[in-house]
Amino acid sequence: MNAPFRASKRRYDYLVVGAGFAGSVLAERLASQHGARILLVDRRPHVGGNAYDEPNEAGILYHKYGPHIFHTNSEQVVDYLSQFTSWRPYEHRVRAYVRGQLVPIPINRTTLNLLFDANLETDEDAAAYLAARAEPVDEITTSQDVVVNAVGRELYELFFRGYTRKQWGLDPSDLDKQVTSRIPTRTNTDDRYFADTFQAMPLEGYTKMFERMLDHPLIDKRLGTDFRDLKEEADGLADHIIYTGPIDEYFDFRFGRLPYRSLKFDHQTLEQEQFQPVAVVNYPSEDVPFTRISEYKHLTGQQSPVTTVTYEYPSAEGDPYYPIPRPENQELFKRYEALADATDDVTFVGRLATYRYYNMDQIVGQALATFRRLDQRKQGQELGETAVAAE
Repeated sequence: MNAPFRASKRRYDYLVVGAGFAGSVLAERLASQHGARILLVDRRPHVGGNAYDEPNEAGILYHKYGPHIFHTNSEQVVDYLSQFTSWRPYEHRVRAYVRGQLVPIPINRTTLNLLFDANLETDEDAAAYLAARAEPVDEITTSQDVVVNAVGRELYELFFRGYTRKQWGLDPSDLDKQVTSRIPTRTNTDDRYFADTFQAMPLEGYTKMFERMLDHPLIDKRLGTDFRDLKEEADGLADHIIYTGPIDEYFDFRFGRLPYRSLKFDHQTLEQEQFQPVAVVNYPSEDVPFTRISEYKHLTGQQSPVTTVTYEYPSAEGDPYYPIPRPENQELFKRYEALADATDDVTFVGRLATYRYYNMDQIVGQALATFRRLDQRKQGQELGETAVAAE
């Protein structure tokens, strides 16, 4: 357990705000590669950010903030994280509860055959079937346009409209096209949710991985500590701040709050060995208040006579999870970004600080790229100091 924070006369090289992927990767790199002294703070009482997992009272390793599935095409990211964890191979599969049955999502040939008794036998059959259903949209600007243009209105209504309205609190016709543009539709029978070259789970969980990452004598952790309580004295604590929290909060909401969607989780342990056939089942219908149910034993491979599931409810209030992709929100972010660009002694990195949704591997990649820039700056400063000393 971390001791309560006490103002210290010790000066750190970096104050890192946030112990999720972005902050933890940068803390580790700066400590191990630069010998930098780090103070890492997080308002939560644990490391790992939203990827935090822990055993519950039944001994089931569950994800406190909903399921986090690791997948990437980046060898660099895998090589980096593999310093701190072994891996359990895992390919994620999701089903959607539609018309009384569980069908693969993303939509594939099996989905079409189950729902419409289409008897499609080849990729070409499925492609022709979807093309016949598609309703071309002249100018694609919204999430609704993306889906209707690709698969038509019936599949849009079955799989996307209700789920999106629950997830975002907005109709797809009011959301930027990026929300659904990355949702694939397949003509084959591949029912994996992701197609990345590397798909696996940290063998002992995310928290163990983070703990190893941050187990360095130059990293001091102050968990359960709000940066706002340190902000006035931050100048006296560190030469530079790395900030991974909400960018609008850093600037005291000067231009107003950036809108986010949040999530509420109902974790339940059930007296049965298995609850559902895959780790995640989506519930697109608006008649069901939650968006999905997750069952963690599929992810971890644990054996137990009981199982833990999580019901997920999107919410307008709570911790910020998803930036809401609308043009006016991006314009507001740009105003904060201009302030950030003019703040020389702070580096803003991560989802909340850049108001973008990133997958975990993308955040790791962003943090590693940020370290390379800091490294180049350090090398430049050292060259400059050497040149001055030689004069």
